[in-house]
Amino acid sequence: MQTLGAIVTQLLHLALILAGAPLVLGVTRWLKARLLGRRGASPLQPYRDLEKLLRKRPVLAENASAVSEWAPYAGLAATMAAAALVPSFAQGMALAPVADLVLVAGLLAAARVALALAGMDVGTAFGGLGAAREMSFSAFAEPALLLCILTLAILAGTTNLDVVAATMRDGQLGLRVSLALAAIAMLAVAVAENARIPVDNPATHLELTMVHEAMLLESSGRHLALWEAQAALRLTLWLALVAAIFVPFGAARAGAGPVAWLIGLAAFVLKMGVLCVALAAFESAIAKMRVFRVPEFLGAALLLALLAVALLFVSTGLA
Repeated sequence: MQTLGAIVTQLLHLALILAGAPLVLGVTRWLKARLLGRRGASPLQPYRDLEKLLRKRPVLAENASAVSEWAPYAGLAATMAAAALVPSFAQGMALAPVADLVLVAGLLAAARVALALAGMDVGTAFGGLGAAREMSFSAFAEPALLLCILTLAILAGTTNLDVVAATMRDGQLGLRVSLALAAIAMLAVAVAENARIPVDNPATHLELTMVHEAMLLESSGRHLALWEAQAALRLTLWLALVAAIFVPFGAARAGAGPVAWLIGLAAFVLKMGVLCVALAAFESAIAKMRVFRVPEFLGAALLLALLAVALLFVSTGLA
């Protein structure tokens, strides 16, 4: 019976994440527009955009290889696999035993590589420029993320996301400076991974500043829909990851019933709404930084994550 409940929870989680990802992106865009004094598009606009693009055939360049054709599917599949491992309204899902934070980081890296390969495949200047910038930024973002994972692993004794979330929810760790530093570093990495301000502006095509959009200039039709769906899913994944680790309260425990699921769903929707408001307010209050300043931004996140690990080693006597 418990196995059946884990499978049902996993399926409901996947349906929730896949169906709600465009809404999360649309709500964030709408909130940002309202904060800037504009009316903004409907929060449901991403659904309409995806529906329109999915009905169109992709147009490939003459010198495009199979990479351009299969990279959107590979990137979306890797992101979906990572999203399946991040708990939302309940813990103890069917994939909880393999929900390792290192695995999630690896799947996100695989999706990033697929996008970079698609940008470089045709050989255009903009595609190569965007791919080079993306991989350069990842050289700072990935070590910072791994150090954050190391911090959580030292505190919880494992890198399993379900166990880490349960440990944080039960309040066994208390208030720690290292956790605060790791949270700030992970938020900075999340901003960079989702190509949000101040690292990148997803609403611009200015050649001197764009990173993510530069790799999508050759995509169209169904392929562009897959990349847009991947971007929305990645944003939802990161918000859910932050909520699961640092705000795990309200999630249904493993083996709980439908009533606990409904309470967990309400708590998850509330936490995602608060995070969307915080993201929109942050982007409205800060300007896009120069591309050459991004390594400094991610370098600061790397140093904060390193400091969190160092403080843990000193305080726990592991040094």
